[in-house]
Amino acid sequence: MCYYQCLCMTECRESSWQVYLLKCCDDSIYCGISNDLEKRLKQHSGEIRGGAKYTLSRKPCTLVYQESAKNRSEALKREAEIKQMKRSVKLELIDSKGSR
Repeated sequence: MCYYQCLCMTECRESSWQVYLLKCCDDSIYCGISNDLEKRLKQHSGEIRGGAKYTLSRKPCTLVYQESAKNRSEALKREAEIKQMKRSVKLELIDSKGSR
């Protein structure tokens, strides 16, 4: 594989990061990041191994919000920012954009 193919593959992987919010059965909100959201949602629901302990004990959880991030670093920064928000602000974020 040539250098340019590797670079393109890296850029494609890097651009597919998502920051997401789940609403759990106890009405709590979980924030996470993933570069394979479909797989990650299956992990959270217990369909496949690897879900967060938090969501596994509060299922079912529903995807209520998602946004794209340029790369993993930006996704982590945004996740940290969202986790610092008060619940009311998170609910406003969910209401303003919904699941994209």
